[in-house]
Amino acid sequence: MDLQLEGKRALVTGSSAGLGEGIAKVLAREGATLVVHGRNADRGQAVAADIQQAGGKAIVAIGDLATNQGAQAVADAALGQLGGIDILVNNAGGYEGNEVPGWFDVTPEKWVETFQLNTVSTARMVQALVPGMKERGWGRVVNISTGGAMEPVPQQPDYCASKAAVANLTMSLARELANSGVTVNTVSPGVMRTERFKEWVGGIGQAMGWEGDLATVEARFLKEFFPNTVGHAGSIDDIANAVAFLVSPISGFITGANLRVDGGQLRGLN
Repeated sequence: MDLQLEGKRALVTGSSAGLGEGIAKVLAREGATLVVHGRNADRGQAVAADIQQAGGKAIVAIGDLATNQGAQAVADAALGQLGGIDILVNNAGGYEGNEVPGWFDVTPEKWVETFQLNTVSTARMVQALVPGMKERGWGRVVNISTGGAMEPVPQQPDYCASKAAVANLTMSLARELANSGVTVNTVSPGVMRTERFKEWVGGIGQAMGWEGDLATVEARFLKEFFPNTVGHAGSIDDIANAVAFLVSPISGFITGANLRVDGGQLRGLN
């Protein structure tokens, strides 16, 4: 299927590694010109070089979206080099550190830091780039959330709440942009087989004394902690392909939606 992305200008935040890198490369393969974003210039340049070597078009914008100055620098770089952004994928964020804290381990300062990283960073990029989309009469925004936003667990309450806020602002923004030609949707991944996930699961397996190779440990981890219907973790491409559809012109009748790409991990209807 032709997603009709040839000539579209796309910024994927947090695309110097992991899921964001995968999304950027899929959109580039579909013909979009990419702005690769991250906080590390070398990693950003490496992803852009991969895209260019595969025949795609990419530039790099570096900045910390958890600050006003960093977000503005990224927006200025993207607009200065491309003249406008048609597609914004708010993927940057996550959780700083390798710990999985419980409710009473998270300080108020950590709550603020996590919301800056995941929620306010999204709002900053929307305010910087979406007015131009509205003015031109066409645009796509996809915000990356998580299954924990809808079915939170006791651990990492600040992260789950910050991602729930992302899903909430998606709906609010979709209504703000009614009849404008700009759609706004959320994609909520389940457990994904990223490099960080492999390290995390390997560490948990070792701490719990589980035997077997990584695949065996991963299967046990999913069964005991995050069971899903398909029986395995998702790939980065599983998420990236869903994002590519939502940012394409052919998805114009979808807005304000939350697309769960989680292998059936969540059991509710919403």
